[in-house]
Amino acid sequence: MTHTSTELAKFMDHTLLKAEATKEQVQQIVNEAKEYGFASVCINPYWVPFVAKELAGTDIATCTVIGFPLGANATKIKVAEVIDTIENGATEVDMVINIGELKAGNDAMVQAEIHELAQAAHARHAILKVIIETALLTDDEIVRASLATLHGGADFVKTSTGFSTSGAKLADVKLMRQTVGPDLGVKASGGIHSRLEAEEMIAAGATRLGVSASVAIMNDEAYEGNY
Repeated sequence: MTHTSTELAKFMDHTLLKAEATKEQVQQIVNEAKEYGFASVCINPYWVPFVAKELAGTDIATCTVIGFPLGANATKIKVAEVIDTIENGATEVDMVINIGELKAGNDAMVQAEIHELAQAAHARHAILKVIIETALLTDDEIVRASLATLHGGADFVKTSTGFSTSGAKLADVKLMRQTVGPDLGVKASGGIHSRLEAEEMIAAGATRLGVSASVAIMNDEAYEGNY
C-alpha cells in the first residue's frame, strides 16, 4: 500500500536535533510542518517553549528528546526533563534507554525507568516514545528492549537517535513490531531519505517516522543531510 502525500505527512515527526540549530532554522521547520501537515515538530528541549507557542492552535504536536543522545542520565534527571519539557509545552517526549544496563542484562532497571517516565508523561497528558538505539543492539537485545518498552507502559518503541553508528533498518522495525504486537506504536528514525524508504518502513510496521528529510521526501527530491 502506498500513501498520498497528505497521508504520508501524518506519519512524520519533522526533526531538527543538530546542536548548531538556530532559531531561524527552528522557525523554518515549524513553517514547513504547518505547510505539509506533519505529525509533529521534534526539537531539542531548549526550543520547546518557542515551538509550542508557534504551533498553538494547530494539530501538530511539539515533540522533544529526553536523556539524549546517550541515555546514561540518572533516572531522576530524565523524569525532571520530562516534567519540565511538558510544562513548557511538549506533548510528546522521546527518551533514550540506559543502553549499558540493557546490554548488561538489567532489563528490570530499564523497564522500571521507562515506567517511571511513562507515568510522568501520562499524568501530564503527553505520550512517551522509547529510543532503544537498535544500531548498538543484537536481535535478542532489541527484543528485550522492546518488551521493556511494552511492559513499562510507553506509547512507542523507537529505533534510533540518529546520532549513533546507523539509523533505522527494515529488519529491526519488523522485529520490533513482531515483538510488541499490533497496538504499541513503532517509530523508525535515522537515515530515512526517500519516499520509497518511508513507505518501506511503514510496510514493515512503523506507525511514526522520525525524519529530517521530510520536505525532500514530500517533494521527491534528493536530501543533503545525514539524519
